[in-house]
Amino acid sequence: MKFEADTHSHTLASGHAYSTIKEMAAAAQSKGLKALALTEHAPEMPGTCGLFYFLNLDVVPRECCGIRLLMGAEVNIMDETGRIDLPQSACRDLDIVIASIHPPCYGMEHTEEENMRAYEAAMKNPYVNIIGHPDDGRFPIDYERLVKMAKETGTLLEVNNSSMRPSSSRKGTRENVLTMLDLCKQYEVPVTTGSDAHIDVDAGNFTYVEEIFDLCAFPEELVVTTSFDRLKPYLNAYK
Repeated sequence: MKFEADTHSHTLASGHAYSTIKEMAAAAQSKGLKALALTEHAPEMPGTCGLFYFLNLDVVPRECCGIRLLMGAEVNIMDETGRIDLPQSACRDLDIVIASIHPPCYGMEHTEEENMRAYEAAMKNPYVNIIGHPDDGRFPIDYERLVKMAKETGTLLEVNNSSMRPSSSRKGTRENVLTMLDLCKQYEVPVTTGSDAHIDVDAGNFTYVEEIFDLCAFPEELVVTTSFDRLKPYLNAYK
């Protein structure tokens, strides 16, 4: 499978990442990508940038090193109501928005039903394009219910390369991704691929993603990042 886009990465603006916009773009270009999403952690993540960072992104050129830049955010799902940590007005003006559950913002003591309500509410948000790393077994969910809601709302589910690293803090990711992908095949629900790179050498790195797609014979036509034109309809920038 040949990928043209990476929909999840971070620059040093996120606080615990280590490369600049230009370094990330150059790395993506070297891997043959056409587009790279820079999705900084939203304000409630410890150490990241504040609201005004996201409000000022119109000053950033959308072309760099021959790469189309998608300037966005990885917003934090804060509770079981699906509340996120950027206002709707800010999300509306971003090219791309990922909604994810992170322990420092959401906490750890939630039931499967609470986790599902959180994801479902986030997917109903018209400016949320992607659910980030829904593979994390620390937050158990009903994957069939998740996939059906993604189909209903037109939200992309992410296959996150970083989740499947052996050193990842997320639990049961490989098994959970396989479960999710089998259901996506069954219900014909498209997915996106994110490196979740926090340093330039990982931009466009889909080593584990490719392995899992091969393992379950996932159809290329359901992977929106294999064609930038296939990805466009799911982005705020092109709606």
